Amino acid sequence: MEEEELYEAYRIVVDPRQTPIRIDKFLMTRMEKASRNIIQNGISDGKILVNDSVVKSNYKVRPDDVIKVYFSEDNTYEFEVLGEDIPLDIRYEDDDLLVIYKPPGLVVHPGVGNRTGTLVNGLVYYLESKKLPVMEGNNLDRPCLVHRIDKDTSGLMVVAKNDHAMTSLAKQFFDHSIEREYIALVWGAPEPPSGTINANIGRHPKDRLKQFVFEDDSQGKHAITHYETVEDFYYVSMVRCKLQTGRTHQIRVHMAHKGNPLFNDAKYGGDSIRKGTVFSRYSQFVNNCFNILPRHALHARSLGFIHPRTKEKMVFETELPADMLELIDKWKHYVLHQKSKM
Repeated sequence: MEEEELYEAYRIVVDPRQTPIRIDKFLMTRMEKASRNIIQNGISDGKILVNDSVVKSNYKVRPDDVIKVYFSEDNTYEFEVLGEDIPLDIRYEDDDLLVIYKPPGLVVHPGVGNRTGTLVNGLVYYLESKKLPVMEGNNLDRPCLVHRIDKDTSGLMVVAKNDHAMTSLAKQFFDHSIEREYIALVWGAPEPPSGTINANIGRHPKDRLKQFVFEDDSQGKHAITHYETVEDFYYVSMVRCKLQTGRTHQIRVHMAHKGNPLFNDAKYGGDSIRKGTVFSRYSQFVNNCFNILPRHALHARSLGFIHPRTKEKMVFETELPADMLELIDKWKHYVLHQKSKM
């Protein structure tokens, strides 16, 4: 499974009259249900920053310090997931698994700030009569999940309905034998038009909410993305990406590192003009495109795996969502119009 994505769980500004006190003791009074062990582990892992810098457990907080606490969704403590009648777009179902289409904007599982309204809440409701499996290493608030996709990414996911399916699918993800193909719209035209990006990915050393490509192979985790340009619109390109590994934000980080960030990807520099003039007419066109697709342009188009029980090879595909289709069509017409004026 991918590395956990971090979220800012707490932001605390220390009182101007605060007397010096160890940061672990201080946070125990401010973070409900968080044990001292969890806090100390968070400090050791660099997930608790003071004034945007990593500190040690014996650091003594000072007046006006700004403390930011990051956790993997909500790993400060587990909580019961409530089932909710959320419509699920189920593309396949049997006794062992579900293949679901996740629309853009839907969070996969509960976490800080989104305890409800997630895909998992919908799954708990839909499968309420069953004992739901939890993958080893996951919190109890993440039943059925063997992988996930970002909130603003659309596309296919497979979910396990029992322990046997969970074990089998998790092993396939671990072995990188799951086939996953994505369609992305990126800025510019990748050079060469097709190839492989083999570059380690890990937590950004300064921004804990982002991932980062490390040139030094001793840092980060091994990550491989195969890409192929499907259509070149000069300013942007439609690219097919196949994951060999599954790191957090892998396609987004790899393409940005290559100089072709995903269109409208605010986290990795794709939400501003990266190719073309900044003059008003073109700028207005790009802003209209951002409004059509107010998220990063990434879609999990296909998913292939071996069925846990039948051992049959299963492959599922899904169409591009309406917002990406409209965006691509708009760029096609723009480029044709530009060529007609030459």
